[in-house]
Amino acid sequence: MNKKLFSTLVLLIITFCTWAQGPNNSGHYYQSADGKKGAELKTALCGIIYNRSERTYAQLWEDFKTTDVRSDGKIWDMYSGTTNYEPGGSAQGANYKKEGDSYNREHSFPNSWFGGSKQPMYTDLHHLYPTDGWVNNKRANYPFGENNGEKYTSANGFSKLGKCTYNGYSGTVFEPNDEYKGDFARTYFYMVTCYEEKLPDWYSNYGSKEGVTPTIDGTMYPGLTAWQLEMLMKWATNDPVSQKEIDRNNAVYTIQQNRNPFIDYPGLEQYIWGSKKDEAFSYDHYSTTAINTIETDNQNEPTAIYSPDGRHLPAMQHGLNIVRQRNGRHIKVTR
Repeated sequence: MNKKLFSTLVLLIITFCTWAQGPNNSGHYYQSADGKKGAELKTALCGIIYNRSERTYAQLWEDFKTTDVRSDGKIWDMYSGTTNYEPGGSAQGANYKKEGDSYNREHSFPNSWFGGSKQPMYTDLHHLYPTDGWVNNKRANYPFGENNGEKYTSANGFSKLGKCTYNGYSGTVFEPNDEYKGDFARTYFYMVTCYEEKLPDWYSNYGSKEGVTPTIDGTMYPGLTAWQLEMLMKWATNDPVSQKEIDRNNAVYTIQQNRNPFIDYPGLEQYIWGSKKDEAFSYDHYSTTAINTIETDNQNEPTAIYSPDGRHLPAMQHGLNIVRQRNGRHIKVTR
């Protein structure tokens, strides 16, 4: 790393524009959302991403072989950090008595929140992931949140269950590992965008289910409760879009022909709910402005470098680079 890029308490103000068309080979897919902002942008994106090819519940097992396999050929489990399941092997959908016995089809946005096996949500791959059965059972249909793990902690403290410690809610919540918090945040942004017209119905008819009312507010916009939205926005910022998410988004698009825009456009949530909600979205000249205070020393070398669309880079490139440091922080620098 060129140490001239870093100094103690450096203030960077960065504007970055990218793509002649949409990102990740999406072409004109998002064109009808061009120029929209805030709630209007959310509704425009709903109109784009809602239509797709439906899957059957049985087809999901085969889909996971395309969407959720690690580089070592094993199932990519975001609830447990110790599993090594063979795709389609004997552990697929098997009974379990402990962590590591089997994997199943997890609705990260619990299906009880929208009425069980109701389509098209029930088989929407954008919120369905293969996860360890035992850990998934512990998660149940509790909302996502931050906690101390006093009710349950998976192997090596990877994920945990306990009383919410995030301001605004005090019920039981499930906390995924930091490595995947941004993934799940962008999944929830997708769900309340894609199904915004259904949110009032879910709130009215299934609000008695654990996690519904702490998570959604019964409106089309904002859709998420204040504490949940604030927390998920934080998660998305702290865990930016990864290559895993980009590859999965592309794979899901191939299967069901719709995309998660919050993966294609890192930071898009700011244009809908956050600091940029009064700015117009541009699908082919998407821009982000970041102000970062960086405090480093010679011992604080970066551990990974990414492009703005989440691709892992072997070294710094010209333009905007997102750097992960040893302390887990992400900073943005230009070169």
